[in-house]
Amino acid sequence: MDNKNSVMAILQALELLLIRNYVPQRSFFIALGHDEEVSGRNGAQKISALLQARGVQLAFVVDEGSFILDDFIPTLKKPFAVISVSEKGAINLMLQVNTTPGHSSAPPKQTSVGILAAAVSRLEQTPMPNVFGEGPLKIALQQLASEFSFPINTILRNLWLFWPLVSRLIERNYITNALVRTTTALTMFNAGVKVNVIPPVAQATINFRIHPEQTVQEVLELVKNIVADDRVQLHVLDAFDPQPVSPFDDQALGYQLLRQTIQSVFPEVHIVTPGICIGNTDSRHYTNLTTGIYQFNPVYLNPQSFHSIHGINEKISVQAYETQVKFVFEFIQNADRDGEPAPHLHEL
Repeated sequence: MDNKNSVMAILQALELLLIRNYVPQRSFFIALGHDEEVSGRNGAQKISALLQARGVQLAFVVDEGSFILDDFIPTLKKPFAVISVSEKGAINLMLQVNTTPGHSSAPPKQTSVGILAAAVSRLEQTPMPNVFGEGPLKIALQQLASEFSFPINTILRNLWLFWPLVSRLIERNYITNALVRTTTALTMFNAGVKVNVIPPVAQATINFRIHPEQTVQEVLELVKNIVADDRVQLHVLDAFDPQPVSPFDDQALGYQLLRQTIQSVFPEVHIVTPGICIGNTDSRHYTNLTTGIYQFNPVYLNPQSFHSIHGINEKISVQAYETQVKFVFEFIQNADRDGEPAPHLHEL
């Protein structure tokens, strides 16, 4: 799922095109970075710099990031595709507390571990603001409205009135909650080396995924106010702002090509919506080459397979992989012309 299958599908689709002596009319680049999981600085960033040095400007970029979602919404029985038109930013923030070491038989009122644990607890219990309002999520909900029965369809068609209710419902689920706010995830905690020694240093690392409505500086200011303890030092290990929102109107070539190809390869999918990628890819390194960066993986995703990403038994079925190859094969040919192509299937 994440994401060797996409690499292999791209290469296999290219092999099939070469076998058929396909000669593209429009130049396109296949960029396969080796270090996407650790920021892409030695892969995508250097590829982008090379293309820029050669004077290349791109019509659009397509990367991994979103899927065809199935069974994520209990009352929605039909699958729908999400093309991400923006991507969250991120901060890896280390919190550190330094205190005087000592023997555990005569402990101070608060140890470094206790001070840090209290600060981390405050961050977990004080979520970042819910920023649901305008943008891709609102458009997506309005497009999905017709798939629901009363009263949900009426609520989604009138978000100007019901947005406070919808906003609260979205944040009740931990997956959809990530769509409406910057998320806070404690991922590392280190302190102490011996059971009877008060540790002089305690450290915790927190991963924030920044909603496109916020910036790195805004989140850091909120963190400082929530922690509210000068004994807790804040060290930014790594940070970058969210991607700008790419165009997704009728004139957005990359978005419309993806939409058409999705509905051609997956005829059972009737709705394609814009969305936000809650994870991070290395596509942010290409913002110097294009204003159109889109994330879509032509694979079905349900709650069970979502849990397998970076988890246990991460896999993709043979049939799903074959369809992914077909999608890439089709998409390259659809993109190889001026304007939006008419719906059709190329012979595989």
